[in-house]
Amino acid sequence: MRGGKLRPFLIRKSFGINVVIILTGAAGFIGSCILARLNALGRGDIYLVDEMNHDSKKRNIENKKFKKFIDKKEFLKLVKSRQVDGSVEAVIHMGACSSTLLRDAQYYEENNYEYTKVLAEWALEHRIRFIYASSAATYGDGSCGYKDDEATLRRCKPLNFYGQSKQKFDEWVLEHSVINQLAGLKFFNVFGPNEYHKGDMRSVIAKAYDRVAKEGRISLFKSYKEEYKDGEQKRDFIYVKDAVDVVLFFLENPKINGIFNLGSGKARTWNDLAKALFAAVGKPLHIDYIDMPAHLRQQYQYFTEADMTKLFQCGYKKIFTPLEEAVYDYVQYLKHHAYL
Repeated sequence: MRGGKLRPFLIRKSFGINVVIILTGAAGFIGSCILARLNALGRGDIYLVDEMNHDSKKRNIENKKFKKFIDKKEFLKLVKSRQVDGSVEAVIHMGACSSTLLRDAQYYEENNYEYTKVLAEWALEHRIRFIYASSAATYGDGSCGYKDDEATLRRCKPLNFYGQSKQKFDEWVLEHSVINQLAGLKFFNVFGPNEYHKGDMRSVIAKAYDRVAKEGRISLFKSYKEEYKDGEQKRDFIYVKDAVDVVLFFLENPKINGIFNLGSGKARTWNDLAKALFAAVGKPLHIDYIDMPAHLRQQYQYFTEADMTKLFQCGYKKIFTPLEEAVYDYVQYLKHHAYL
């Protein structure tokens, strides 16, 4: 191919090159698990987009098959200048800052909202399948419920900048009447392999495993609402393997569109999660309830539970892994993969 360093990113059928999948956030948690599953299905025709800002992200794509890795800023430039040809099967956009603690509103605006909007506009222009990650953080305190119908989606009031950035793009989809041309997935509390790089945003299982295995103790936040006892706050925990199954369902069914919840559909307590972790490690349960940092108390979600009706009505058939079984499976992985 001609044209200097930009040409490897042009994907043209006329040159006999097969169409590819573009996977953003590819070295991150969910993205790298999607990559592994695609490889297991025999697919290596994938362009990876991400930034290597953590050594552990390199581990997430080691020994994986793909055509090319490109930095996310460079890829955005190529898309904006229309130097990426439209001969692409799908864009699976998992790339975003998922921290709920960062206080830089402008960064979320640019990195989460604007970036997603540019990719979506380009994909829609070229009629390319576009699957993107939204978040259960958009539901805020849950006062509007957790149903993924259009009325609820419009009423969501997120509690942090991360949730606001995801909500803003969901609203863009609704306002521009493209909800029937793409698939958005509101991920709930996803846990599983390849969380190495996420720091404080790792799942409780990932953060607590070493201490539980070595000391036989775990710390959970106290409750600051009378209706919830300590550790009885509830979340919808979903194993990453199940989340990947749903992403591939939308890849394989490009005519099924909309914004969908992606959780297990069953809220469980943090105490339940701790019990499952101790059982998987083979230790007696010991929970220390600690004070929640003051800055988290106003944005803490005490209950989340995905209404999964819409997904199943669209033909999704698989059953989600029960919490105890998923935690056990993850612990077997953690026993052989030390966290950094």
